[in-house]
Amino acid sequence: MLPTKEEAEKLLAEAEKCNPGPWGNHSRVAAHCAEKIARECDGLDADKAYILGLLHDIGRKFGVRHLGHVSDGYLYMLSLGYDEVAKICLTHSFNGGTVDGYIGKFDTTAEELKVIQDALKTTVMDEYDKLIQLCDSIAGSESVLDIEERMADVKERYGAYPQEKWDTNLKLKAYFEEKMGKSIYIVVDKEHFRIWRDKFGFDEVGIWQKE
Repeated sequence: MLPTKEEAEKLLAEAEKCNPGPWGNHSRVAAHCAEKIARECDGLDADKAYILGLLHDIGRKFGVRHLGHVSDGYLYMLSLGYDEVAKICLTHSFNGGTVDGYIGKFDTTAEELKVIQDALKTTVMDEYDKLIQLCDSIAGSESVLDIEERMADVKERYGAYPQEKWDTNLKLKAYFEEKMGKSIYIVVDKEHFRIWRDKFGFDEVGIWQKE
């Protein structure tokens, strides 16, 4: 089950009030990328992709956590009956299907970690899981980023980036580019898509035009 696009946008806006930060706009960029790529791929629903991209990090509503945001988002979406979103909250951080190689602090309780591990054991990843993993790896908080530059930035900030995770992200990029027959950067309009703040302090999403 999924929320509507309008409901998803409301959920994200409410979550940002609880824990303001760049993660909200990162989610909007990921949603933009997911929607655009899905439109170019047979069998994928663009609206669904947008909703999943928008809510993949919704667990951050509950505070500044690392691995904890996965269990928070997963359980929160299950509580609302949005099982398809809950699955994405779970899988977006684990392109290898296990918690091994997770980048960040293991700041969960033993019970929360067990929830994540048990759910991963019974989860079969589909095209949407792969798509959001890809979009998460190219979404900045203001624009679309080069996948290798973003991974290098994460490696610099956290001190490491597992080679297997790095290679899998590049394989995901190649996989969707083969499906579309074109570069993901062209599809998501990497050169022009921006999120900016207007003079009234509101975030706006759209295409930046060079003057």
